[in-house]
Amino acid sequence: MVLKNASILVVDDDADVLTALRLLLKPQVKEVITEKNPNNIISLIERNNFDIIILDMNFNGLVNTGNEGIFWLNKIKKLNPEIAVILMTAYADIDLAIKGLKEGASDFLMKPWKNDKILETTSTILKSKTSRSTKKETINSSSVEIIGNSDVMNDVFVKLKKVAPTDANVLILGENGTGKDLIARALHDNSNRKNKPFIKVDVGALTSSLFESELFGYKKGAFTDAREDRKGRFEAANGGTLFLDEIGNITLAQQARLLTVLQNRQVTPLGSNTSIPIDIRLICATNENPKVLADEKRFRKDLIYRINTVDIIVPPLRNRGTDITELAHHFVALYAEKYNKTNFSFDTGFISKLKQHDFPGNVRELQYALERAVIMTDGNMLKPEDLVFSSIERSTATKSIETTSMNLDDIEKNAILTVLEKHKGNVSKSAKELGITRAALYRRLEKHEL
Repeated sequence: MVLKNASILVVDDDADVLTALRLLLKPQVKEVITEKNPNNIISLIERNNFDIIILDMNFNGLVNTGNEGIFWLNKIKKLNPEIAVILMTAYADIDLAIKGLKEGASDFLMKPWKNDKILETTSTILKSKTSRSTKKETINSSSVEIIGNSDVMNDVFVKLKKVAPTDANVLILGENGTGKDLIARALHDNSNRKNKPFIKVDVGALTSSLFESELFGYKKGAFTDAREDRKGRFEAANGGTLFLDEIGNITLAQQARLLTVLQNRQVTPLGSNTSIPIDIRLICATNENPKVLADEKRFRKDLIYRINTVDIIVPPLRNRGTDITELAHHFVALYAEKYNKTNFSFDTGFISKLKQHDFPGNVRELQYALERAVIMTDGNMLKPEDLVFSSIERSTATKSIETTSMNLDDIEKNAILTVLEKHKGNVSKSAKELGITRAALYRRLEKHEL
């Protein structure tokens, strides 16, 4: 990433500093945005794709953390860890600046600064980001990226990292559209079987007659249309990973057949008397509620134990907090490139509308909504009216809690969302209407992961 393609945000409450840095950087980079009020940092990050933020360490604001720069650095890194942060500090704050480096800042600059030092620092950071990105792309070229930095997704990543290198059978649970297939693929790509086949089968879509022939294969002449020998999916996955999607939809008779194969670790193709040994790592997935799987009238308990050495629960998108914004930036950039459009920024109302939708279709619904927005919009600023949610999904169109909930946390969260929407994301006006300070509102936003 060269300097001329960079987007930089400068945050300082001194207007002269902002003017000087804008004049210095503007001829060198693609975009420079300056901001006096640090309370606007979050909304600016949500609407723009910044490569670097140059952040002053002291403001005359309401945030009282011992040092405002460290406070906002942590906010930025939580919202988007990929943004490089350069701290600006006076000589007296040098210890705090060093603390900032430990907290994740990329570098710090002393006031008064030297112009060539700023240009050198920003250029070095951008080259470093490009180098890391290239390495990551090379290492993970066979993997599908799973995006998320929320606590619930970090829990998934921790479990995935522990389970992937083993041969343990895994059951992935989660609603439709949450990305269970991505988790399955990540388990394979980070296992000792990564260079062997990864075979996916939607077993819920197989009829009774197709179930055995697809999974276990058949010999020529086994039935009317069997004109040649064909390997089943188990045999095709030998040495690698077999992913059985929608396992909760198979019949009790199919469950019994599947259990026999898993117990004996061998398959017998239709029309054959010879068993074939198999060596697979089994991953299954279902959108069924675990309570349904526990009902022996629906699902065999002995099969559950076979397929569920470890379970991984993929959270719904509505529970993933700031991941929604991160995913939005990812998909918009993806589709902007696909449809040869310029880079997009997000209007505050656009972000607010995203956050209020409950996404019954989860990440899949978000992806399709953003693809449509990129295709249909004429400018390079995405606005609320560009965001149209699918009528296919159920019609609960807000992420906020159902009005029947009397939980105090739910009521508080709903009130905050309503007021923020009313004021189009303006924190100062929202805090005033709620009767609290901006700092108090920010604490509540963090509490509810909004």
